[in-house]
Amino acid sequence: MQRLFGQFVGGRGAVGLLILRLVAGSALMLHGWPKIQHAMSWMGPGAPVPGVFQFLAAFSEFFGGLAFLTGLLTPIAALGVAATMLFALLAVHFKNHDPFVSPHGTSFESALIYLSIAMVMLFTGPGAISLDRLFFRERRQNAILLETRRLD
Repeated sequence: MQRLFGQFVGGRGAVGLLILRLVAGSALMLHGWPKIQHAMSWMGPGAPVPGVFQFLAAFSEFFGGLAFLTGLLTPIAALGVAATMLFALLAVHFKNHDPFVSPHGTSFESALIYLSIAMVMLFTGPGAISLDRLFFRERRQNAILLETRRLD
């Protein structure tokens, strides 16, 4: 677990990560909600992306957003969101030559922002104000205590 979660950022950094998680998690859930309702076909008929990949995108956006929101299993969710956004960038947006920002039509701005946030969550973790810390810090401390007792 130590390798998966590392140290939990505390203090002002934890508050900053909480704000980022709440905003990004809510946005991802809202972004993924219509997709999860038609998980295998949300891109419409004749979509260039197979249904299984549409399902994975819908799943990672909605449930990854929920994981960000709660701070539960954040590294795993961040990996899923990052993979989804990287796939969206490479297989859809760059392939279609979408602009970075566009007032009309599609752009790759949001996918790049979500990818960046997922990378922040992957490398820094969810912070001390999270369910990950509540559940996994306790176990890590118990494991260290048990190891210390064995050495005595």
